[in-house]
Amino acid sequence: MRFTKPLWLAHGGEKKDHEVFSCHVSPDGTRLATAAGDGHVRIWSTEAILNASNPAYTQPKQLASLSYHSGTVHSVRFSPNGKYLASGADDKLLCVYSLEAGPVAHTTFGSNNAPAAENWRIFRRLIGHDNDVQDLGWSCDGSILVSVGLDSKVVVWSGSTFEKLKTLAQHQSHVKGITFDPANKYFATASDDRSIKIYRFTSPPPNATAYDQTSNFTLETTVAAPFGNSPLTTYFRRCSWSPEGAHIAAANATNGPVSSVAIINRGTWDSEINLIGHEGPVEVCAFSPRLFLREPPAPPPKNGDPPAVNPPAVSVVACAGQDRTLSVWNTSFPRPFVTTAELCAKSISDLAWSPDGETLYLTSLDGTIAALVFEKGEMGYPAQAADNDKALAKYGAGRRVGIVEGTDALLLEESSKAGELRGVEGRMGELMGDGAPAPAVPAVNGDTPQVNGTSKAITNGSTAEPVPIPQASKDAQQEKIERMKNRVTLTKDGKKRIAPLLVSSSNQGEANLPRPQLQASMRQGAASDEPAGKTLDLSKPYDGLPKGGLASLLMGNKRKFAEVDGDTEEERKMGEKRVRGIQQTGATPIVNNTAEGLVPASAATARKVPAETPEVLRPAVVSPSLTVSQVRLAVPMVRSVVLRPLDTSKPAGDEQAADPAADSDSSVVFEARNATGPSRTGRAQDREPTRITLSKRNQTLWQDFLPRAVLLTTGNKNFWAAACEDGSLHLWTPAGRRLMNASVLEAQPVILDCRGWWLLAITAVGQCYVWNIKTMSSPHPPISLAPALDAASAAQQGHLTAAPSLMFARLNSQGKIIVGMSNGDGFAYNPSMFVWQRISESWWAVGSQYWNTADTSVTVARPSKSSGRDRDAEASFLDEINPENISAGIIPLLERNTTSQALLKGRAYFLQRLVKQLLSAEGFEGFESSVSIAHLENRVAAAMTLEAKDEFRMYLIIYAKRIGAEGLRGKVEELLSSLMGKIFEDEDDVEDVGGGQGVEWGDGDEIVGWRRADLLKEVVMVLGKHRDLQRIMVPYARYLGVLDDVSGGGDMAMITDS
Repeated sequence: MRFTKPLWLAHGGEKKDHEVFSCHVSPDGTRLATAAGDGHVRIWSTEAILNASNPAYTQPKQLASLSYHSGTVHSVRFSPNGKYLASGADDKLLCVYSLEAGPVAHTTFGSNNAPAAENWRIFRRLIGHDNDVQDLGWSCDGSILVSVGLDSKVVVWSGSTFEKLKTLAQHQSHVKGITFDPANKYFATASDDRSIKIYRFTSPPPNATAYDQTSNFTLETTVAAPFGNSPLTTYFRRCSWSPEGAHIAAANATNGPVSSVAIINRGTWDSEINLIGHEGPVEVCAFSPRLFLREPPAPPPKNGDPPAVNPPAVSVVACAGQDRTLSVWNTSFPRPFVTTAELCAKSISDLAWSPDGETLYLTSLDGTIAALVFEKGEMGYPAQAADNDKALAKYGAGRRVGIVEGTDALLLEESSKAGELRGVEGRMGELMGDGAPAPAVPAVNGDTPQVNGTSKAITNGSTAEPVPIPQASKDAQQEKIERMKNRVTLTKDGKKRIAPLLVSSSNQGEANLPRPQLQASMRQGAASDEPAGKTLDLSKPYDGLPKGGLASLLMGNKRKFAEVDGDTEEERKMGEKRVRGIQQTGATPIVNNTAEGLVPASAATARKVPAETPEVLRPAVVSPSLTVSQVRLAVPMVRSVVLRPLDTSKPAGDEQAADPAADSDSSVVFEARNATGPSRTGRAQDREPTRITLSKRNQTLWQDFLPRAVLLTTGNKNFWAAACEDGSLHLWTPAGRRLMNASVLEAQPVILDCRGWWLLAITAVGQCYVWNIKTMSSPHPPISLAPALDAASAAQQGHLTAAPSLMFARLNSQGKIIVGMSNGDGFAYNPSMFVWQRISESWWAVGSQYWNTADTSVTVARPSKSSGRDRDAEASFLDEINPENISAGIIPLLERNTTSQALLKGRAYFLQRLVKQLLSAEGFEGFESSVSIAHLENRVAAAMTLEAKDEFRMYLIIYAKRIGAEGLRGKVEELLSSLMGKIFEDEDDVEDVGGGQGVEWGDGDEIVGWRRADLLKEVVMVLGKHRDLQRIMVPYARYLGVLDDVSGGGDMAMITDS
């Protein structure tokens, strides 16, 4: 070990050197920053320090001197990327400096400072503390800067915008130390309240705001046991986190009456190990950034040789404090292997290691700035940087950027990054209005208008040919506002005046409130050419279900282990009474007819309504099969009139039907009028027949009669259907011909719906029927709703139990059933596998990072400008994506139902508490990432099952981006192999290209309407920027011609990491 203390390495004063409170080494190891009582932050050349004894060294020693503080500077720290330098002082300010290009500033006249060699400028001044700033620290990725001070506050700043994100005030006294977990999951603060507090955080994005981070930076635990008798006389409590992330070295601890350094274990946060030997309190601890081996590391294995196993690596920690003694410990020995006393005359204030881990810099309150250079092998042999990454990987630390595999890999990475850049520029241009057509400007003499890239000069006296400008679509709301602005009124004296319009009612400005997901993902000014009922690929039922969904009762499949205590006969009777009440519940009327007139329905008025009302005649006579059925759904009431217009987006009404200008679809109404009067024969069962009528603008097109009361109707341009009280189902053609014999079901249909030629009927016993009326066939046998009602987990009892309510049941264009439940679950029936598949559930809602992401459909699906030989092909491929259909798709519909039923109504409260605790629990570091990836895989599989074209492509690209960012090689290989299928004719080529064996997605050349080659090419372009995956991606890129396109485009700029 060599001790170096140059005479010029000091913050000089008139009579003596100023106290030096902090030091830190830059990430590249070339600069040492020091902070002292003269209010200056000085930056020194470490090369000059280490060559102080060499008279031939003539390079600058002091690189810069920064005097932006008005008081003593207590802490100085470089950012992990070396771009910024931050300092905190007793003027309550934090200063952030940046190294800029250009000439350096001149020294102040009369000062004895050496001329600056680097141009460090003030970048930000941060105001957030009410007292001295004692210490600060950067997260390992530089995303946040945390400062602590004598005001007992811990302030978190953004590492990009330097906006204050959060203030933590859990400490009860001065906070004097801060250290970060190298795995980027925690940071620890040490305070004079004799405790260390561990905070858990997630790295915020560069554009994070304080509003976004309200739930971030949560207190994980408080460690107080080692500090019960610690003295309050220390200036600092600078703790340090070990490079492998397993320990914290906490200064100013005590072991009985003796001062010590407590080693706190990660996860359990206990401190069974203490470093004892210092005579005074320890103020600063610093782990070396490198792990060390006792023996030299084994050389890399040769071809065919097994890799050598290195012995376990150990960490090195340096400690110093008020006893003016420096001790260096190796975690494999019980005693320090280096102890140096009397290095300085006052307390040692800070320690800083060089990046190679073999040079230690120290500062003292007597003005000393010195370096200890350890010889090679003196502390051990530094382990490879990969060993650090491997040790941190078990705590969820990120990956390091790999090395480019070759020229083809560099071209692929360049193309991938250029595609992302074009996407960002395209979206920014659209937001800034670049994509809007330019306004027509009259050409004056000398102007040269551009038409299709060619210029045509217009001379004086000639006229230019008119260029047709596409007409912008008219906004109905804006037209209404214009009409309101120009509304003419007559005053009392008979004069005409334009009525004033309240400015706030015009609604011209965009609202500042966040837009709903459907609205947020639609293009500005874009409108779908399809009718409203066709944007979402689901049937649009006309009859709404009762509030809270269709009630259901269930006899569970799960056997009980024991009877519940207190399950008496009286409670059983009460339960049966409640069940009967639920079975007889009908739709609640909107208004009630009273002596005072029509009043809104309420609980008070509902009881006074007699059983026989004009709207609801009576409860339906339930089928006897309900008494033995495992599943029992609520049966709708028998109503006097059941209406079903052809256009379900507009309500059927006499005034609309009478309007001759009304649309033809909205004026066609299918009506079932049940018998309301008394029986003509005196027997209750001999009621008048139900009248079936199809009318258009109050003109009857055809009429039919049914001998039984009708409960539900549905229909479209292909057929009309009516379900009766006895479980029979009748069908008519649009002209009124009976399409087939009456179909008799086992119970009354409670839901009747149609889409295209498909017809859905769900009966009161939970059986789901689907028919193709065009082919007179069914894609699958009738299936029970019991699995979707969670019958497998409901206990088997002697009476019925309440099950989740059925919120909706609808059909898509492929004839597949989609149902949503009141517990937030969403299901789709897979007719090829004869099984219900859960598409959405509250587990994804509380655990996935991709839940309710409104921006993914815009950022991924929007086409961007491209350059290259197949610009037209790429544009046409991307233009097939409709953001409106993505946002209004079946999967987002089911997830919105989960959000409204499970999250907003509090049904997932305890699940949210469990997941929140798991996120901060030891051993679950990769929990959130795993759940998020599983959620994306669930979305991709659901889109394939539902044959949702736009949703499948969007979720596939998001999934490819995530597994690429996580570096999951196995899943990447399997995804590429599954997408490739049999694109290439030669089997040898397939084996050479596809390394992994995955499940092929189909046999043809298309997957859910997309060409395999297009999907594979896009996935390769997305994954091409990840260097550790380029060895897998380059063979696919060669076969797909991606590299030829990149090399052919000469105007593409090289984009590489700096």
